[in-house]
Amino acid sequence: MSDDRVTPGDGVTAAAAPRWPVVLFDFDGTLADSVDLIMASFRAALGESVPQAELLSWIGRPLRLLMEEVRPGESEATMATYRDFYRKHHDELIRPVPGVPELLRALAGAGVRIGVVSSKRADFIELGLAALDMMGSVDILASQDDTPLHKPHPDPLLLAARRLAVEPAECVYVGDAVVDIQAGRAAGMGTVGVTWGAGTRTALLAAGPSAVADDVPELASVLLPA
Repeated sequence: MSDDRVTPGDGVTAAAAPRWPVVLFDFDGTLADSVDLIMASFRAALGESVPQAELLSWIGRPLRLLMEEVRPGESEATMATYRDFYRKHHDELIRPVPGVPELLRALAGAGVRIGVVSSKRADFIELGLAALDMMGSVDILASQDDTPLHKPHPDPLLLAARRLAVEPAECVYVGDAVVDIQAGRAAGMGTVGVTWGAGTRTALLAAGPSAVADDVPELASVLLPA
């Protein structure tokens, strides 16, 4: 048996037999610590009138649909302000989730195929992956531009499975929001909630995931059981 361990001290060890052959990840709050970036971009676009808890609940929703709902008739200008701030401050405010790059390498070393399924634009996903040096670890992307329906609808996840030519049951979706769990379950996939993003353990558990992980080593133990 080959030893697929990554660098000592990162808390992630690859196993010979992954629990799922395909792992699909949400991006914001899951692969990247981007909550501060998103919140600051919301504030730049909307000011201080929206409560913090409400802003947090918006993370993971497609920006265009959200702005059309929040600022009808002004959505284009509001989105432009959001995106301008996001791009300008992206590299300054986005942060890595400790252990995630090592986990992706361990998954790849165990033969797992990796995708990102997110409700944000593909160019913003790629911007984040590049800034955090994870671009080469991902096999496919599915973004808000790829399907007319979005999480909690399963279509984005089913599209990712089709692009990888696998059955949904071969996949697990990892995300930090209740809509991630709902979408994964609706798609017939395994689901893992993570608590280092916008969601809480209580809310994630109530959605009925296969597992909930509080840190990356615990997520690794779910995806790559010893």
